[in-house]
Amino acid sequence: MNRRHRTILVTGGAGFVGSHLATLLKRDREGAKVIAFDNLKRRGSELALQRLARAGVAFVHGDVRQAGDLAEAGAFDLLVDCSAEPSVHAGYDGAAEYLVDTNLGGTVRCLEAARRHGADVLFLSTSRVYPIAGLRGLPLARLGDRLDLVPEAGGPGWSHAGIACEFPLAGARSLYGATKLASELLVHEYGAMYGLRTVVDRCGVLTGPWQMGKVDQGFFVLWAARHLYGGPLAYMGFGGEGLQVRDVLHVEDLHGLVDRQLASIERHAGCTYNVGGGRERSLSLRELSALCGRRIEAVKAIGGMADTAPADVPWYVTDARPAQDAAGWMPERSLDAILDEVFRWLTDHRSMLEPILGMSGGHRTSERGLESEA
Repeated sequence: MNRRHRTILVTGGAGFVGSHLATLLKRDREGAKVIAFDNLKRRGSELALQRLARAGVAFVHGDVRQAGDLAEAGAFDLLVDCSAEPSVHAGYDGAAEYLVDTNLGGTVRCLEAARRHGADVLFLSTSRVYPIAGLRGLPLARLGDRLDLVPEAGGPGWSHAGIACEFPLAGARSLYGATKLASELLVHEYGAMYGLRTVVDRCGVLTGPWQMGKVDQGFFVLWAARHLYGGPLAYMGFGGEGLQVRDVLHVEDLHGLVDRQLASIERHAGCTYNVGGGRERSLSLRELSALCGRRIEAVKAIGGMADTAPADVPWYVTDARPAQDAAGWMPERSLDAILDEVFRWLTDHRSMLEPILGMSGGHRTSERGLESEA
């Protein structure tokens, strides 16, 4: 353990990623104080409180939009910033203030707190910092039940290994992506100006138990839950065939990387990495439906609509090789292992989860269906 990291503040600490990182950081750091800071806005986040308490993680109810709330959390020497409005579709209805104030204003307030305490910063960003037009412009063709790059294709920042950090950043990317990219720049500026050690991880699709999946953030869990509990699903956009592709990373595999980065933070300071499961853990919605169907031993009827929403992209696979090489890290869990674990969790906690994730959960399923990030 890095000896400086005796008090760790995890913002967004009752969310899916934040709560996992908080409990795992506490587990692996004897004597460290870990504080989960969250406004509990997202439905289901309150379910994390008992897990945090059992793990010995302190909880502070607060909002990153309020500097006073962060001050009440007390001093810390490591900030793990997982706080965000995580939907790439946020703001398209014209209401952008909460998104911008949380994702960008919240970053400023978190960085000011880190500056006051001289703390290290690990910032979780998103693959959605890459421009929509650039990702849509990749040369793709149907290969079985998925879209994929045509043979031998490649260009600046992209190849069959996936999207690298060098992918061109010119162009629009959604307000969600823009606020996260702007936050990345601020994170590293604070590092350069105030001597903070900062690391940025651009995460793709993260998943695992205790993710309260929605169509716009958490599709992997929602897809499994609707197969098990019932409820409508639809392939949306790109012809409505379910061919769009993402790669998936288990949240505990993310922790494995974060743990290594924090242990040698001086080596990673100032760096930005793409983080995801890579080609081996990529799949289309149609392929995910087949995997879920095998687990319930039935074929679920899934609708389709051809119209594509403005923020949707047809293919994103993470090229995480620089992160792997720099930290000596590799994901451990396969797609099948992740899905088996999700189905066990959904089965074991059905009475608690079905009102949130099942047909009565109130989530709109006539939306996009493969736009889930960290």
